Amino acid sequence: MSAQLRSSIEEIVGQPLRTMEPLSGGCVGEVYCVQLRDGTRLVAKVDNRNGAQLACEGRMLGYLRQHTTLPVPTVVHCSDSLLLMEFLDGESRFPPPAQRHAAELLAALHDISADSFGFDYDTLIGGLYQPNPQTSSWLAFFGEQRLLYMGRQAVQSGRMSSQMLGRLEKFTERLSDWLEEPERPSLIHGDVWTTNVLAQGGRITGFIDPAIYFAHAEIELAFTTLFGTFDTAFFKRYHELRPIAPDFMEVRRDIYNLYPLLVHVRLFGGGYVQSVDKTLGRLGY
Repeated sequence: MSAQLRSSIEEIVGQPLRTMEPLSGGCVGEVYCVQLRDGTRLVAKVDNRNGAQLACEGRMLGYLRQHTTLPVPTVVHCSDSLLLMEFLDGESRFPPPAQRHAAELLAALHDISADSFGFDYDTLIGGLYQPNPQTSSWLAFFGEQRLLYMGRQAVQSGRMSSQMLGRLEKFTERLSDWLEEPERPSLIHGDVWTTNVLAQGGRITGFIDPAIYFAHAEIELAFTTLFGTFDTAFFKRYHELRPIAPDFMEVRRDIYNLYPLLVHVRLFGGGYVQSVDKTLGRLGY
């Protein structure tokens, strides 16, 4: 951390810094745990690329803090180059009691609705732009703004072939064969995988790095299975609160996980392309 950055943080918080330690994670710039003179710990995210990604992250956290009961860090300061927020204790380990608590928190989040799918502004996922035009049809939104948008980004980045995109386009044309319009939009965190959730003492202490928008809640449930974030305890409790429709695990989960897989193709390429290929092949495309 540069002396200039340290000075900037001290000016914002109004007291000297005692320590600063680098943290792992985050798709944007550098991340530090900062301890103030009074013992308060903060997380500092730094981005010197003159973008607006940190400002967007801070805005999303502020929205969740204001409009939901989801535990998220309080934002202390937010700008394009610096995000200061509350440090949350916890680890990304989820015994059954923590999974049940996570189910209760996400079920409550998914009960929050809106008049359309999308959001008031565009957001981010994994540091990538995520368009959110407000749309009355979930199938139209998911097909165009999630699958095809990210598929095209993957091709433009050179990490996926145009032939694979063609298969994705053909599948998207027939989404109604596989999916139905939900009763109403649900607010989702959008990026619930293991390191974005913290727990301590059998309770969830925080959700971080959101990618919010109004969606079909099943896309959130699907994402939790992609990297094994939660298992049976989570789904049993969630189903008690918000019944999960039949065939979700057998069919729709894989369809919804095409989106995070395409995000990973755009970011990393490699084996994620084979995962997209396998899913499309299993669906007959």
